[in-house]
Amino acid sequence: MDAMSSALRRALARARDGKTLDRSEATTLLGARGAALDELLAHAARTRDAGLDAAGRPGVITYSRKVFIPLTRLCRDRCGYCTFATVPHKLDAPYLSPDEVLEIARRGAEMGCKEALFTLGDRPEDRWRQAREWLDAHGYDDTLSYVRAMAIRVLEETGLLPHLNPGVLTWRDFQRLKPVAPSMGMMLETTATRLFSERGGPHFGSPDKDPAVRLRVLEDAGRTNVPFTTGILIGIGETAEERADAIFEIRRTMREYGAIQEVIVQNFRAKPDTKMRDTPDAELEELAATIAVTRLVLGPKARVQAPPNLVADQFALMLRAGIDDWGGVSPLTPDHVNPERPWPQIDELAARTADAGFELRERLTIYPEYVRRGEPWLDPRLAGHVAALADPATGLAREDAVLEGRLWQEPDGGFDASGRTELHTEIDTAGRSSDRRDDFDEVYGDWDALRDRMAAPQRFDADVKAALARAEQNPAGLSDDDALALLHADGPELDSLVGLADDLRRDAVGDDVTYVVTRNINFTNVCYTGCRFCAFAQRRTDADAYTLSLSQVGDRVDEAWSAGATEVCMQGGIHPDLPGTAYFDLAREVKRRAPDIHLHSYSPMEVVNGASRTDMSIREWLEAAREAGVDSLPGTAAEILDDDVRWVLTKGKLPADQWIEVVTTAHEIGIPTTSTMMYGHVDTPSHWVAHIKLLRSIQERTGGFSEFVLLPFVHHNSPIYLAGLARPGPTVRENVAVHALARILLHGSIPNIQTSWVKLGDELCTRVLQGGVNDLGGTLMEETISRMAGSENGSFKPISELEAIAARAGRPARQRTTLYGEVPAERLEASRRTDGIGDFGRRLPLVGT
Repeated sequence: MDAMSSALRRALARARDGKTLDRSEATTLLGARGAALDELLAHAARTRDAGLDAAGRPGVITYSRKVFIPLTRLCRDRCGYCTFATVPHKLDAPYLSPDEVLEIARRGAEMGCKEALFTLGDRPEDRWRQAREWLDAHGYDDTLSYVRAMAIRVLEETGLLPHLNPGVLTWRDFQRLKPVAPSMGMMLETTATRLFSERGGPHFGSPDKDPAVRLRVLEDAGRTNVPFTTGILIGIGETAEERADAIFEIRRTMREYGAIQEVIVQNFRAKPDTKMRDTPDAELEELAATIAVTRLVLGPKARVQAPPNLVADQFALMLRAGIDDWGGVSPLTPDHVNPERPWPQIDELAARTADAGFELRERLTIYPEYVRRGEPWLDPRLAGHVAALADPATGLAREDAVLEGRLWQEPDGGFDASGRTELHTEIDTAGRSSDRRDDFDEVYGDWDALRDRMAAPQRFDADVKAALARAEQNPAGLSDDDALALLHADGPELDSLVGLADDLRRDAVGDDVTYVVTRNINFTNVCYTGCRFCAFAQRRTDADAYTLSLSQVGDRVDEAWSAGATEVCMQGGIHPDLPGTAYFDLAREVKRRAPDIHLHSYSPMEVVNGASRTDMSIREWLEAAREAGVDSLPGTAAEILDDDVRWVLTKGKLPADQWIEVVTTAHEIGIPTTSTMMYGHVDTPSHWVAHIKLLRSIQERTGGFSEFVLLPFVHHNSPIYLAGLARPGPTVRENVAVHALARILLHGSIPNIQTSWVKLGDELCTRVLQGGVNDLGGTLMEETISRMAGSENGSFKPISELEAIAARAGRPARQRTTLYGEVPAERLEASRRTDGIGDFGRRLPLVGT
């Protein structure tokens, strides 16, 4: 007892002094009662008050006036405490009909509600035949498609703002739903895996209650910039240590991504007719202690809520514990999850809040901080709906707001030219305006939190000679350890590696060094994905931001054709104003200007963005893109196909499995792609080996990769390098070794290995051409992405210079098509006449001259 009291006193003293609590201290404080609890609540309340002062709303406690729309009560999970989920024969229909949804929403709007809370079971069609049949009969692929459709109907016909609680979502699901809802949510509940994995646990038999799965949802919400509500459920069998762990895991995702807009601390209440009907309720003092610890661990900026219908009459106690929000309160619909606990009347809630010395103010479903930040947290398709209800000064709900339906549609900004549209030439003359974006400190998440994800450098003892011997016998069958050994080769052993790779290159494709006459067109650099390595992306208001008009894109295609190009490579940022069909419009414009040019366009990230915005499947979108004129896809956005690396390197870019789905689907329908790897940042050589082997396995299944392109990290202006997390790119030795290893590991699979003159420069390109590489890429005519990152090798390369690089490597050069075919004579003549760069290149001084 004395030891516990001493630990409690120390933890309280640290809380009093504003020190950061660790897990053991938080666990100790969860047990505070009596005078110790009073002291704990005082420290938590002080922390809350400091946060409200900093937010510009001192003494304000918020709530959201909502209606509860139980879209379906069917669920594939079997939670031991839930009365919301039921079975088909107890329902009139598996889902509410559109008319029923709109009737609830309209009645809510008449009563001044501004939030439509969509609550439903997790993916009921996976368990219940009746749900699957209903969706099929009404033309919906899955429950989330119906959620999306109903959210749009509510926006358009009532003006209420949807808040979606559909359970576990994937990264792709967030992409689909973000345009129709200003916020979403899912309770973490607990991180106690045993409550999920052990028979008799409250979550046993519920696949969506795996804590690892739910934590991934919180992370994906952050990666996709979705304001997200989560929380913990206390009293379901977790220990104090497990409860503290859940709070700290929420803090981790808050710090790393900044997307957790609200944390609910909810107390378990036993319900009849459930497996846990005899489990004691969580006591309100226990709830208060948990709220206080949550407040102290999460800090003053966090928004912490306790549901007011679950606290009996202890409103003052919860306010003392540090909450600053009462959550959603409905004047119309019951709490369908806790139907036995009616909502308090809003006037009563305001009075109870005032009795404790606070003012009750209404907020929207999206918290004020995110309303005021706007992009990337609020999709442009929802900006007008939110602006109609939000006080522009505070971000809270406007008292005089008029609820009326507003059209939901793709942004119609279209292709109006804007910004620094001559950046593709000025990057080689005037350069970029600054080395980083103005929102550098917030758009990428918390830099310090990212360090916890970083892989520690690994010591590697390699037997390079033995690995070389095995590579000669069976190059494509090398083990991971042998491949890693070769990546550590140096001196004479590196020379042997290079020689072996070049012999394999000669056997596979001969001696010709190939290149393509192509023009890059980056139609916009406005992007809010938040990739931490990318120096190209800009906010729409940044000095270097630009978007090309459709006619400007077409003019560049004309220039390319006149210069003898056989290819246009077109990619752009994920601009929030461009509709998903914009990619088709761009493709049609390219083909209208030059019907015979090969359009190599749209990275897998762009494909997923287009499919999500149009609510099409990947296959449907790719088929539409091909019909519009796309001939092949660049396999960019791969970076390193390991999510542990990707989530450090790229805040919100597509996960590895989504990249794989796009390229394999493209191959299945006959659209070839390239494959790429960007290396030398926060990765390790073991990641390079795994990445290359993964690409080989895909190629063996589909045969759709035309080449493998190695892209060394350009660090100079990269945000993750400026933040001190990434190294300054690979060394010369590493570049030589990894190009050679790629040839060895891909032997008999992907025949063409391409190097990047933009990133390596002429001298190093010559070296890798002598070590397994057979292709130099293209003339480009313009190259903005690497130049914005600080590459010093120019933005175009004439044919004469490409052929000079090949000559220095002792090899002949040959112009090719995108798919390594023979170039028509007319195109050869046109490209020779302009040296493959046309008048564009002649307007600029070559770098180094």
